[in-house]
Amino acid sequence: MATNETEATNFIRRIIDEDIARGWNDGRVHTRFPPEPNGYLHIGHAKAIWLNYSIAKDYNGLFNLRFDDTNPTKEEQEYVDAIINDVKWLGVDWGDRLFFTADYFDRMYECAVQLIKDGKAYVDDLSADEIREYRGTLTEPGQESPYRNRSVEENLDLFERMKNGEFPDGARVLRAKIDMASPNINMRDPVIYRIRHASHHRTGDKWCIYPMYDFAHPLEDAFENITHSLCSIEYADHNELYEWVLDNVDYSGPGITGRPKQIEFARLNLSHTVMSKRKLRRLVEEGVVEGWDDPRMPTIAGLRRRGYTPESIRIFCERIGVARSDSIVDIAFLEHCVREDLNASAPRLMAVLRPLKITLENYPEGQVEWVEIENNPEDPDAGNRLVPFGRELYIEREDFMENPPRKFYRLAPGREMRLKGAYIIKCERVIKDADGNITELICSYDPESKSGMPGADRKVKATAHWVSAQHAVPVTVRLYDHLFLKENPDDAPPGKDFMANLNPNSLEVLTNCLAEPEMRKAKPGDRFQFLRQGYFFADPIDSKDGKLVFNKIVGLRDTWKRKRQ
Repeated sequence: MATNETEATNFIRRIIDEDIARGWNDGRVHTRFPPEPNGYLHIGHAKAIWLNYSIAKDYNGLFNLRFDDTNPTKEEQEYVDAIINDVKWLGVDWGDRLFFTADYFDRMYECAVQLIKDGKAYVDDLSADEIREYRGTLTEPGQESPYRNRSVEENLDLFERMKNGEFPDGARVLRAKIDMASPNINMRDPVIYRIRHASHHRTGDKWCIYPMYDFAHPLEDAFENITHSLCSIEYADHNELYEWVLDNVDYSGPGITGRPKQIEFARLNLSHTVMSKRKLRRLVEEGVVEGWDDPRMPTIAGLRRRGYTPESIRIFCERIGVARSDSIVDIAFLEHCVREDLNASAPRLMAVLRPLKITLENYPEGQVEWVEIENNPEDPDAGNRLVPFGRELYIEREDFMENPPRKFYRLAPGREMRLKGAYIIKCERVIKDADGNITELICSYDPESKSGMPGADRKVKATAHWVSAQHAVPVTVRLYDHLFLKENPDDAPPGKDFMANLNPNSLEVLTNCLAEPEMRKAKPGDRFQFLRQGYFFADPIDSKDGKLVFNKIVGLRDTWKRKRQ
């Protein structure tokens, strides 16, 4: 039985419990994550990674990381390295069980030869378009290829010549001989090998034929003693072919002690984003984003660059659960998970993103006092810090309105507002430039309103953050919004695609932000809550040479939680 009692029971765990109870595969549990190295992993892959890994861990089993590198025209070492880095960052440990499908190419070739000898595979000369035409439809059976009944000897000769590079790409394929009238189109003599004259990132130019995923997948699972092959729901119709391969190929060998089974679960779809590698690659290649690790991307690299924690992503993956049918998860729930994680751990600092200068005309010139502010009210051990306060300060421009509406409670001419940890101030006069833009506020302060003073309990309706002008630290801040305007980006006007729903305001860069002097201690990779602004991450790449660049991770307003209250 699973040892993690905090994990809600799901249908996959119930299947595993039943398998263990009946002694299937000697009660072992061995899972794997098999990415194709043709792009960067995204949050949907994180769900699959954590599902496979947590199940193996909870059942005291094993977990493999395996690269499905069967298509050299799309795969690169860059993607291999990025995937390894992402999986490690999520906190997943595969021990010494890092595998590549390429490691099995010789064995898979022999398995294909065996199928030919058994009369269960043949070399077909039909083109890709002709194969599709012969395959039939969901309501009409397919037609047999005119090459289907070649002799075993001819098929063996042609397949070896395919391997030796005698034919160009697309000239011939190897197909399994199953049933062209099967109601499952995947069983209508599927292609199991194709010609690709391309250098492989691992095997170089040794091979010019490569197995198809549907043929390679069950074999590599069997070779690695996988017991439960967990796949997303789009592979459900391929399960019959998975079983056919295992039934018709002798995959036995030293150390192979069981038989894998495929179990499908719903893939993760996240609102206001796309989860297709092809679409994500298009965003990168067309310059919509700055790379696979752009903080607006749903890639694990992008989420990491934005400042998400691996803990928050693991929490998200656990809480969304496992289902049998696809659905869309509100991106607000992912934001809720990181907000919840950072609320308990991120120290608080004050930073003014759009500064407006104020001068306290009745505060002594040249005087500096230090006010005490808590580092994190959620953490009793976080302690307090001292922040300098002086005659000239900066507040957030949005905390002042010259002609405020009725329910605006912050600073306005003749109105008061408290400064966090310090005094109550009152706006006396507004200074503008020649164009009528507000450049400065002349204010007064109540010297009796600070904590410990007789007027400290005097109530005003608003409290704002601030920084001392004399001690302010300049920082750059990048603010992010959803990359797409619509919940479902594919919901596009006729003749348009998902790109029509791009949000033109998904990124705003503020270069004149100011922070309290404690910010000088910040290092690349640090996370903070900027009071009243949200959670921010010191970009580990762009924060250098004394310059601090912060990515906004998430705001303070929890829209997901509000929807459920």
